[in-house]
Amino acid sequence: MMTSVAVVIPTYRAKATILSVLSMIGPEVERIYVVDDACPEQTGKFVSAHCTDPRVHVLHNEINQGVGGATLAGYQAAVADNATVIVKLDADAQMDPDLIPFFVQPILSGQADYTKGNRFFDAISLSSMPRVRIFGNAVLSLMTKISTGYWSNVDPSNGYTAIHARLVPLLPIDRISKRFFFETDMLFYLGLLRAVVIDIPIVAHYGDEESNLKIKSVLLPFTWAHCTRFFRRVALNYFVRDFSFASLCLLAGVPLFIFGLIYGVANWIAHLGSMAPTPTGTIMIATLSVLLGMQFLLFFFSADIAAAPRRPLHLLLSTEVVRPLKQFAGREKVDCTTSSKDP
Repeated sequence: MMTSVAVVIPTYRAKATILSVLSMIGPEVERIYVVDDACPEQTGKFVSAHCTDPRVHVLHNEINQGVGGATLAGYQAAVADNATVIVKLDADAQMDPDLIPFFVQPILSGQADYTKGNRFFDAISLSSMPRVRIFGNAVLSLMTKISTGYWSNVDPSNGYTAIHARLVPLLPIDRISKRFFFETDMLFYLGLLRAVVIDIPIVAHYGDEESNLKIKSVLLPFTWAHCTRFFRRVALNYFVRDFSFASLCLLAGVPLFIFGLIYGVANWIAHLGSMAPTPTGTIMIATLSVLLGMQFLLFFFSADIAAAPRRPLHLLLSTEVVRPLKQFAGREKVDCTTSSKDP
């Protein structure tokens, strides 16, 4: 079976670096999709005018859709052209294109459905990273582990990724976050599909560019998004699709913990202003309820960690299954047009 590797590069204000990135992409890549996300610098037109690589095809989003919207448009174009694996690169030259084979190999060898970069693998990767980003990514990693169920993966905001093309038609294109939450939302929906995700160690390159992500503006939205996705994942995986020992632990642990906490605090406040000591039985009821609730919750998270998907999903998807899904996904129109470079 012939395999084809495609690269998708979302571009927005990337005129200064895009040609350098394109020049470093090796011969293992068959097609390159540069997605101009309504860039004010008209990066797409710049590439069409100055890049002679026949592998490069330029797509134009008439309306800015964010990194997620641009990436998904590239995914759909690559799937339509029968790509096997689709790699996503940023246009800011922070990601080394020489690493593309390392992202593709686990997918082609049947070890993973999706691979992503991990800048936290060793001290070398951390040495060039701003301290604010280290702290922010550590917090995001913990929140993402809880909301997506990928407990062994870190660096969720890393945009250097690769995906098997058979999974793209299964993704709810209209529901995935299109902007700063895109990479994390991809992990969430891949988790619902039970796709296997593997981290690939990388060293990021940081220049003088400034991130458009402002911590204060996204802190509350990100926290809310993680909470809602955690509850959706738990409800679907442990009460709709299946009912297991972990489900029982959750049903027992949450009420016990909440009851013990409220009962203990209420009685502590009630006896705080009086001279009478709190009855031993009251203390025992509150303490045991909290401790048992915590124990059941720990059992649940232990089972959740052990439930990580291990068998790649794309191995179970035949062409006969994916083809009608492609046709169904094709009903969702993407507002983009191809340049004259397309054959």
